Amino acid sequence: MASKVIQALYNDDDVLMSAVKRVKAERHHIEEIYTPFPVHGLDKAMGLAPTRIAITSFLYGCVGLTVAITMMNFIMIEDWPQNIGGKPSFSYLENMPAFVPIMFELTVFFAAHLMVITFYLRSKMWPFKEAENPDVRTTDDHFLMEVALHDNEEELKALLADTGAVELKITEKH
Repeated sequence: MASKVIQALYNDDDVLMSAVKRVKAERHHIEEIYTPFPVHGLDKAMGLAPTRIAITSFLYGCVGLTVAITMMNFIMIEDWPQNIGGKPSFSYLENMPAFVPIMFELTVFFAAHLMVITFYLRSKMWPFKEAENPDVRTTDDHFLMEVALHDNEEELKALLADTGAVELKITEKH
């Protein structure tokens, strides 16, 4: 089902921030905002919930640490013990100081790579996916705010024009 949205184009991030605050104060629903760079404080102004991505990063790091410990114990202690520099090879705990760099590196490796994969999956960015950007100017120097229309077209047009929008357009969103 398609719904109508009004797209307001802005040419300054400070004007966009004040417009978002004003639109939210008027109790209108902002569908999406497209910006050429991250705008500090925009998520709070829109009333978005805080992200839980840090929790997943910690969990991915724990997975990496577990893989590192399991891998080193199997390879260096159980499967193929070697006498390297006279160090004992019959106990993981006695060799653990030598394994700390490997544990650190695999923790960071797993956290970083799985976070990138999680970000792409969460953002629904698949390989060969068509871009969903409604206006190519938002990749350069403009900011676009989409506000849902519910039989209040004239009121929203007046409000958005008053907030400093340089261009207004009504479209169908699928």
